[in-house]
Amino acid sequence: MVVLAKQLAVNGDRLMQSIDRLAKIGRQPNGDICRLAFSPEDLQARYLVQQWMIEAGMTVRTDAAGNLIGRYEGTDPNAPALATGSHIDTVPSGGPFDGALGVLGGIEVVRTLKENGLRLRHPIEVIVFTDEESSMIGGQAIAGTVLLDQPERYLPKIDQPIESCLEKIGGDWSQLPSARRTRADIAAFVELHVEQGCVLERKGQAIGVVQGVVGMQRHLITIHGQPNHAGTTPMDMRQDALIAAAKVILSVQAIALEQPSQPVATVGYLTVAPNAMNIVPGTVELSVDMRDLSQVVLEQMLEKLKQALREIAIATHTRIDIAPVLTVEPTLASLNVQAAIEAVSQDLNLSYLYMPSRAGHDAMEMGRFTDMGMIFVPSQEGLSHSGMEYTSPEQCTQGADVLLHTLIKLDSIYA
Repeated sequence: MVVLAKQLAVNGDRLMQSIDRLAKIGRQPNGDICRLAFSPEDLQARYLVQQWMIEAGMTVRTDAAGNLIGRYEGTDPNAPALATGSHIDTVPSGGPFDGALGVLGGIEVVRTLKENGLRLRHPIEVIVFTDEESSMIGGQAIAGTVLLDQPERYLPKIDQPIESCLEKIGGDWSQLPSARRTRADIAAFVELHVEQGCVLERKGQAIGVVQGVVGMQRHLITIHGQPNHAGTTPMDMRQDALIAAAKVILSVQAIALEQPSQPVATVGYLTVAPNAMNIVPGTVELSVDMRDLSQVVLEQMLEKLKQALREIAIATHTRIDIAPVLTVEPTLASLNVQAAIEAVSQDLNLSYLYMPSRAGHDAMEMGRFTDMGMIFVPSQEGLSHSGMEYTSPEQCTQGADVLLHTLIKLDSIYA
């Protein structure tokens, strides 16, 4: 097994054929893919993927959260699973690789083992997570973090109640706790994903060894000034909310740039009132999104932002309020899994780079209860959530090969 395992490689042509076929479901005239969770297109894609799982030798089930789970048994009936997978739902203007590569790469790994008459000691599970692009209910249900008393928070993009949406794909909101898994069920989870950014491409690296999924702090800032006549109000007598907002935006940028951990911070939403050419702006509302692998750094950034808001309010004679919108704690990748991905990349003569994931993934939820890791492959020009996203066949195949050999390596590490 060990000697043969070193020679194993996935069938890259078959992997790309699977990606291309799945991409036809929900493809729009402009080339974008719209496969919203629980839509007819999503159901059609789930059926196709289920058939591929069965053909690859897996048993398939759907849990209460609608997660589609294919299982390839191992030689030890008592061993916990090594899991992989991702999602096949898309944003309204999605592409063929986001999520799909992780699912189809996982299936290709199992196909490769089956064709060579091999089984690991641990079973392998390939998971299609439900509604990753919106509510992440699939990953949260497995991790046990779903807010069971707030079904309204999981309203899908198709604007139908989550209870009826789960029912149409074989799930059951009332039985959601039964979807929860533990470390005794899953020893480790490894997700293959396109980077959705430009770092690997610009640095000329083949593989991203993900250090973790960043935490997130989102706040809404409201600046209260005084609307007034743009012609008759002297510059030194204004309470211009937009001037204050400009200072806030620059402060957000400066706070992120001064951190050695290289967090990101974004003001992506802004409204101005009265929003007229001849009126000094009286009220501005804007958003702040801050992300980093360290919860401590995020808290420090928030405190610095609050201090900056106090100073800006004084300088501009405005009142500034800040309210939390969302807090997501970071999830660090397991050192065991990171080391395995690095070692495999070296064995396969693939260059690699340690990096955070600054986008959310179901791996973030999986890492809340078991060892987690992620493998990134490059995205051309960093494009994602677009029909123009592209990762070459060679890069997709390299990622799937790294996934295959990482699971083999982890099979000998975990009890």
